[in-house]
Amino acid sequence: MTSLMNLLQRYSGATPESAPATVHDDFDQVAQHADTGHLASGLNDAFRSDQTPPFGNMLGNLFGASNGEQKAGILNQLLSSIGPGVLASGVLGGFTKYLSPGGTVTPQQAEQVPPDAVQVLAQHAEQHDPSIIDRASDFYAQHPTLVQALGAGSLALIMSRMSGRQS
Repeated sequence: MTSLMNLLQRYSGATPESAPATVHDDFDQVAQHADTGHLASGLNDAFRSDQTPPFGNMLGNLFGASNGEQKAGILNQLLSSIGPGVLASGVLGGFTKYLSPGGTVTPQQAEQVPPDAVQVLAQHAEQHDPSIIDRASDFYAQHPTLVQALGAGSLALIMSRMSGRQS
């Protein structure tokens, strides 16, 4: 545990621009041992930061790296946060073609959804229910290997924020 705290401490004050070359390996080590709540908190900060890409872009990247089950899981969370009215309004284009009756997405359907459609869906979800960022953070904290898809800068920021929350 001390080595994990020392590793996180090296990221104290790190910014996306100052990500060390070892950030991917360091994040792997942290993710293997950190509490998922601690990781979710760091993800939440990165999703909300003006130093990282917008939430929708980041979620699209994570979605692109996910398997069918994971894709369906995050899509169903996004869909539950926007409600059926937004889907029915047509503002999300042809997204309804990916839905089962009842408004959910199966893993097989989720595999057909392009990441750019998820970016748009995530933007709408965030506008309708900002707490979707909390739920997405919790979701991806359960799948830390996917977080690597966010890139070095976002990983450095996540670890910086986690270093500030060491107990």
